[in-house]
Amino acid sequence: MAERKNTEFDRPGGYATPRGATQIQRESAAEMPAADIRLLGDEVAPHVPAKTAVEPAHHSDDPDTRLYVGDCRDVIPNLPDHGQVDLVFADPPFNWDVPYDEWSDGMPRAEYERFTFDWLDVCVDALAPNGSIWVNIPDDTAAEIVMHLKRRGLTMINWCAWHFRFGQHRDSSFIMSKVHALYFAKDADNRIWNPDSILEQSDRASIYNDARTQAKDRNAGMRVPMDVWYGPYWGRVQGNNKERRAQHHNQIPEVYLERIILACSNEGGLVLDPFCGSGTTSTVAKAWNRRSITTEFGAGNAESAWERISEIGMLRKGLSSGGSSAIGKPRSKKRS
Repeated sequence: MAERKNTEFDRPGGYATPRGATQIQRESAAEMPAADIRLLGDEVAPHVPAKTAVEPAHHSDDPDTRLYVGDCRDVIPNLPDHGQVDLVFADPPFNWDVPYDEWSDGMPRAEYERFTFDWLDVCVDALAPNGSIWVNIPDDTAAEIVMHLKRRGLTMINWCAWHFRFGQHRDSSFIMSKVHALYFAKDADNRIWNPDSILEQSDRASIYNDARTQAKDRNAGMRVPMDVWYGPYWGRVQGNNKERRAQHHNQIPEVYLERIILACSNEGGLVLDPFCGSGTTSTVAKAWNRRSITTEFGAGNAESAWERISEIGMLRKGLSSGGSSAIGKPRSKKRS
């Protein structure tokens, strides 16, 4: 429905536009912790973190980059930087029986949910007051994570989707071609947010060459990306993709982490990833001069990830922004 002027209420510019989801989320965030939200994982006793000094298995300076080997639920509460983390990015095990190094990826559902709530809790507690958390998760656990973060009092900023064209074939249902990227902040009104660092061409500019968008005083022809992410270099990292790390599963493309790190942290800021995997988060953070901490359960995976973080580095720096995600082709001014 087209926007229209309306003089019956007082809104900026007089246009009949809604307040928006983020504003509603802000208003409800303070009330959610008091709600009696019960989930299956609540039936299992929480993990009690060990109280002990922790030392990184791998460490480099300039910027400070650390990789700890162990259970993130024990490592993170004992970090010297606890409460100072600007950004958490988590791509946890999906409980799909993937053969990760040393980790058992086939828990009973209630235990998996309890595990999920436990690692979320230690990450939330590690955040600075203006920090944010992103979680990469498929359909079957997205709702539980959203509800748990809401009952922890965080505000949902976006529920994004990473879309890829090469989902695994199946004929029993529609092919999965997305994973959810859940973005929550401790304080929606006081969070690190750098929209100018992640701009892409707008459809008005790339398809229609609209003079109005090119005449803007700032960021002519550009916009903040929409909440469905796709395009060149955004596909699943597999096969002969040069980012591929042979012994790792379910890699996330560098451009995905680049967008999040640039948008939600500042240069010199601290980024935390509780599930190191192939090391994408710290690799991208290091390339953009962010400090980072990551944990990995298996020593073998950690060794491989550290090789990437410290020796190989980021391969597609700067390719997450500036381009166009338009589906349509550019149109000529002449019409037949």
